[in-house]
Amino acid sequence: MTTPYIVSRRYDWALFLGPPLASLGAGALFAATSFGADVMWLDGRRQTHLDIGMGVLINAHLVAVFFRSHANPSIFKRHPARFVAVPIALVLAMLVSELAAVVVTVLATFWDVYHSALQTFGFARIYERNCGNDPTVMRKLDWALNQLLYVGPIVAGASMLAHFDKLSLLDPIDEVFFGAVPAFMDTHQSYVAWVVLVAGALFVAYYVYASLRLRRAGHRISAQKIWLLASTGLCSIVAWGFNPWGQAFVIMNLFHAVQYLGLVWFTEGRRVLKGARWFGLPLFVVIVVAYGASAEFVPESRRLPWAVVQVVAIMHFWYDGFIWSVTRKQI
Repeated sequence: MTTPYIVSRRYDWALFLGPPLASLGAGALFAATSFGADVMWLDGRRQTHLDIGMGVLINAHLVAVFFRSHANPSIFKRHPARFVAVPIALVLAMLVSELAAVVVTVLATFWDVYHSALQTFGFARIYERNCGNDPTVMRKLDWALNQLLYVGPIVAGASMLAHFDKLSLLDPIDEVFFGAVPAFMDTHQSYVAWVVLVAGALFVAYYVYASLRLRRAGHRISAQKIWLLASTGLCSIVAWGFNPWGQAFVIMNLFHAVQYLGLVWFTEGRRVLKGARWFGLPLFVVIVVAYGASAEFVPESRRLPWAVVQVVAIMHFWYDGFIWSVTRKQI
């Protein structure tokens, strides 16, 4: 029997469909507790216990991609150079070149936004396919909608400078350009916000029109997809756009990481750790969290482990771009 869910009703609502709104509530809750409010100094950084916990979770989900890329023989044999030579070369480049290290750091900031939008896009397309629809229909519209839901609230909202300030790290390359971009965005953000609001409203209206037109032609509407996009969009607008509790990065990264770990466990973790039987899931959690904890406490002064942590992040974004696809049988 065909199911509209990716795994099952309970699994999907717990790990794919429920997390966006749950993370929004968690952000408000954390802001009202000492866990998310009390600041301490650790390795020269002002952090809360929540910052540390999120750092561990973020790094844990980043390394989980290797269950898919390196621990899946059918995937690994297709791209051995990408999985072995490229990360080694990038680590070496970051060790010998300060410029390479800075470029990777800045690239990771903006690639993370694009990657996060594509993850939601991928879930949406799978739900669309599971309804019995042609997976190519509305693909471009869904891609554009997800970019709008993530990028729009960032460039038009309260979290804009937190992202664009990263460009100042590239001043040694072109101080005039990379120093001017954050200042330009800050000065003209109100105009950018209006452009995003008007263009976004027009696009959403067209998206609804296109969906209704397809429905009249026999296209099935996925309730799971609609819920996912609506809840993710609301979460993104509140968090990135207004950041009312000062927890935007926590909110957005929390549900993204939970969704990703849930997907990797279902598609790869159970297979890789099949011999562990009933304690396979706890072992999976221990493996990724152990890396997450070790990566979170690596100071930038320790160049080799710090470079490895940065490369793991970049490889996570890159690998996801070509090994996860609703048009490939591996999904």
